[in-house]
Amino acid sequence: MDKRMSVLIVDDYKTMLRIIRNLLKQLDIENVEEASDGEEALSKLRAGNFGLVISDWNMAPMTGLDLLKEVRADPRLKHTPFIMITAESKTENVVAAKQAGVSNYIVKPFNAETLREKIEKVMVHA
Repeated sequence: MDKRMSVLIVDDYKTMLRIIRNLLKQLDIENVEEASDGEEALSKLRAGNFGLVISDWNMAPMTGLDLLKEVRADPRLKHTPFIMITAESKTENVVAAKQAGVSNYIVKPFNAETLREKIEKVMVHA
């Protein structure tokens, strides 16, 4: 895992952004940017060069699933590893995310070890 890669974390809940940033810091990943909604995330992704997106599912007005679909539809971004975070482990959500091209999926609550495992899995295939 390249600890220097640039990571974009997306969540409309500031506390969750802080938690994810702290977990990434525990994994020695410090090159982290934040977006508080899907629109902001898309413009940052299109302007920057991110090695990984970690996004919450449940956001408004653009959900994490909508963001994922936009990323996968963009020729320049479509190969960016994308991890979805959700509070719900409903099978239909997992299926919808997989169909939309999610790289991996994390159900809240989670810890740094879980995050590390998911990141390592997606980076192997990146």
